[in-house]
Amino acid sequence: MVLLAGMAALLHPAYAQDKGKVYYMVPTLIDEFQTGSVSAIEMFLKQVGYSVTTLNADNKTDLQQSQMNDVIALAPKAIILAAVDFNALAPSVEAARAAGIPVIEFDRQISSTMSDFTSVAGTVEIGYVAAEQVQRLLTEKNGAVKGKVLQVLGDPGDPYTLDIQKGFEERMAKFPEVTIISQPAMQWEASNAGTIVSDQLLANPDIDIVFSHAAHLSVAAVASLEAAGKKPGDVYVMSSNGAPVALDLIRQGWMQVEVEQPLYAQAAAIAMFMDKLVAKTKIEPGEYDVLGLKSTVTDEAWGPTIKIPGAAITKDNVDDPSFWGNLKPPATPVTSVP
Repeated sequence: MVLLAGMAALLHPAYAQDKGKVYYMVPTLIDEFQTGSVSAIEMFLKQVGYSVTTLNADNKTDLQQSQMNDVIALAPKAIILAAVDFNALAPSVEAARAAGIPVIEFDRQISSTMSDFTSVAGTVEIGYVAAEQVQRLLTEKNGAVKGKVLQVLGDPGDPYTLDIQKGFEERMAKFPEVTIISQPAMQWEASNAGTIVSDQLLANPDIDIVFSHAAHLSVAAVASLEAAGKKPGDVYVMSSNGAPVALDLIRQGWMQVEVEQPLYAQAAAIAMFMDKLVAKTKIEPGEYDVLGLKSTVTDEAWGPTIKIPGAAITKDNVDDPSFWGNLKPPATPVTSVP
């Protein structure tokens, strides 16, 4: 986080005038995506003139609800929310908007109530990419799309993991010779993922691929594989968020694929539209370029939503600086959408 903030100051010494304070409600700082999101949101919002204060809910729904109540009383320019529980936080979103405060959903979509803007990765699409990679890996390993996949989900209260599961299983349904075992790592705890992998290796010693929905879960998965006497490549490993630890596991040979969640672009998109959100002017649907990624804004039942595509990281492209896991923030600052 300090590295990113420091680089931002060097790259962008001149920022827009102070337009007011925005609060970012981060669900947890348990993994590198969440810590990276704090740095990225602060950096990009500063480029368009807003200061950011971040509040960490430590994965506690009641704490985040209390934080939302406190922030609403402070009447900030906007609230960026990554919800611990997307159903439980809906009333807090409604209360903020009733107080005239725009609410932007970051990373974790809330579809049960209206928000002013949602910036997410194409999570179902991440599932599609993961399915394509699993098909490739099973063919490489077994000569055909057949075998056994252990899918380690995140917390089932998080739509991010549910959407990836949906996309993944939808595309894998046409391959009846593939068995998918799905288990949730509650609260996104790495220790829970490690236990799942250990238990499943005993129950299903013929597992071909462990597919975790976050890189920090794959770290625990690899530890369990090592403890079971496995070597890199004995069981293929992949996950889906693009954190530095995953890129390191690819370089070490433990992991074959990481499907990136485009952290920088998700944060930059919020900055691009913040002036419109604060002014309560309409965000037009259509195609937008976000840090070079072709992204789409659509009008949904829960409000305008931008979806940003991810990409598969392998040993062939792991050092590409555009992947956020390489910790090289974009040198070109974002600008507000007119």
